[in-house]
Amino acid sequence: MKNQLLAALPAAALDTLAMDLELVPMLLGEMLYEAGVPLRHAYFPATSVVSLHYITESGASAETSAVGHEGMVGIPMFMSGGGTPGSAVVTSGGHGYRLEHGSLMREFDRGGPLRSALLRYAQAQITQLAQAAACYRHHSVEQQLSRWLLAAADRVPSGELVMTQELLAALLGVRRESITQAAGNLQALGHIRYRRGHISILDHGGLQTCACECYAVVRNELGRLLSPEFEASRPMVRPQTPSLAGAAR
Repeated sequence: MKNQLLAALPAAALDTLAMDLELVPMLLGEMLYEAGVPLRHAYFPATSVVSLHYITESGASAETSAVGHEGMVGIPMFMSGGGTPGSAVVTSGGHGYRLEHGSLMREFDRGGPLRSALLRYAQAQITQLAQAAACYRHHSVEQQLSRWLLAAADRVPSGELVMTQELLAALLGVRRESITQAAGNLQALGHIRYRRGHISILDHGGLQTCACECYAVVRNELGRLLSPEFEASRPMVRPQTPSLAGAAR
């Protein structure tokens, strides 16, 4: 199981769930669910990455969180039982496991390991949402882009991302020109290489020096709440977060 949320389940719980899991392709640009539409399936990405984002009435958008092999898409199914004002789109193609709404809720209502794992993951997603709100408000585009690229690299081991500047601008909720400038700065520093919609992470450590503390906060929280394998896959980053009192001064 390449999805760590599923792989962390005890064998008996996974065997019960496996009968209803379906391995499906998750294609780049595929819309898994739209705003206001009831969710029919939960998705557990294995080699793909999904962006959860919100689109305003004017058409502007911003990513609220991302989901890769560490988690699942479809939290509103067991938290609220309905739809969501946001949407989910595949930003890195691959495969994942799909689970029908009724099957998920049947296992969730039984309690046990799956329910515990999903609630812990929901808490991790709340951390991502809160951190994204602070990041968009207080950090530069270069810091945000560095943070986004680092998180994407954690979910795509090759470090090779198929991503246009237009899509990055839409995900971060900024102008394309701002992404062009920020990506150019990171490339000049030797941290990334950008060419024809492909981004290569060349220097992970160097990119960390350009990112805000949000990357470390979210990653450490995911490592704390989820599987030991995710936590051990890369050395833990220790962010230097100033106190609120210090920020006020």
